[in-house]
Parts: sequence; C-alpha cells; structure tokens
Amino acid sequence: MTAKTSSLKAQRALEALGANIKTSRLKRRISVKDFADRIGASESTVSRLEKGDGGVSISTLAMACLVLGEIDRITNFLDAGTDNLGLVLEKEALPKRIDRKRKPGSRPSSNAPSSSRDDAGEEEGVAF
Repeated sequence: MTAKTSSLKAQRALEALGANIKTSRLKRRISVKDFADRIGASESTVSRLEKGDGGVSISTLAMACLVLGEIDRITNFLDAGTDNLGLVLEKEALPKRIDRKRKPGSRPSSNAPSSSRDDAGEEEGVAF
C-alpha cells in the first residue's frame, strides 16, 4: 500500500530521494535482494523506498543510508549549526540592546562626586 503525501512538493522530494537511493545502490552493484537483506527489509519495501513511498519507515531509510555508507547525511540533517533559516531567525530574535542590570538603590545621585579616572571600573570590572 502506497502512502500518499498531501503536498506535491513533498511527494516530489520523496521521489527524488528514492531515485537517489536506487542510483546509489546500482552504482555499488548491490542487487535488490542483497540490499533488502542488508537493511532488514523485504524486496517490496526496497521497491517502495526507491519509488519514494512516504509510508516506508524512517528506520528503513536510516539502514539504507548506513548500507550505502551515507549515514552521516541523516546524522547531520537539519543540524542546528547548518540550518540557515534557523540561524537567521535566531539572529533576528536577538535583543537590539542590553540594559545593564542595576543593584537596588545603586542609582547615582546628582549630588555624588564624580569618580576619577584612577578608580573607574573598580567596582564593575575593567574600564575601557
């Protein structure tokens, strides 16, 4: 039974993935039967995977990638460090400014003497 994907774009992506898996299998000269045995699936499941059937389990896909020597592609899929859209959204969410946290009652009064250059930064850290 073939599972249908409601998005045409997603279905095309699955079909392209299936075609890529089939091409990789053929380049490695692995028969459908041997491939099925090595990934722990039936020959009909391999056929469905290579046709882009969305009902094939992700574990079957992972095993296929492992047998083809491409398991790192799944490991790195949508990795936070390489997710360009995620990185842009994260950057846009950064605050525009950061207000220095003040201790209660530590507001400088207008009557307090101004500090000299020698003691600047002693309380808060290094002064620039």
